[in-house]
Amino acid sequence: MIATLTGKITEIHLGSAILEVSGVGYEVLTPIDDLSQLTVGQEAKLQIYEHIRENIYDLYGFLDNQSKMLFMKLINVNGVGPKAGLNILSIGSLPRVKEAIASGDVKMIQSAPGVGKRVAERVVIDLKDKVGLISSVDEKSLLSSEDVLLQDEAVQALVALGYDLVDATKAIDKIDKKLDVQERIRLALKSK
Repeated sequence: MIATLTGKITEIHLGSAILEVSGVGYEVLTPIDDLSQLTVGQEAKLQIYEHIRENIYDLYGFLDNQSKMLFMKLINVNGVGPKAGLNILSIGSLPRVKEAIASGDVKMIQSAPGVGKRVAERVVIDLKDKVGLISSVDEKSLLSSEDVLLQDEAVQALVALGYDLVDATKAIDKIDKKLDVQERIRLALKSK
């Protein structure tokens, strides 16, 4: 099993790069954010995920292990294959994708090519508590992370009460985020 490849980037295409290692050029499918950090002629080390089936042998490459780990979590969600997982990782930077999953931003996840509403909702439900939010030293980022967590609790409560994820998110988004969770839930229920 290939875990990493280190070599020279010889070509960059839309969605992939050719990494030459000891005279062999490997085509590695890579998220757009990682591709944007690569340059032809540059030495690079990519974390590799091998996808092998009867007539398929694809290599997926990531600049860091965090991206690879999120990719592996994504492809374990029912309905998300490696190409859809790569498309989800390509909708933004790694912290932004994690934030979208953790905050229940189904529309952002659904913006990935080949990802429908149900699959996007499944990604949120399955991975919401598994992605973790990126902590930051500055106070503004910490406050926004707290808002996302509060929103998550309120959305989760509405889903438990029978709302679908999209309706619950819409109902909570209309309510002042400075209120405590119970008050936000009460106002969301009242507005229905």
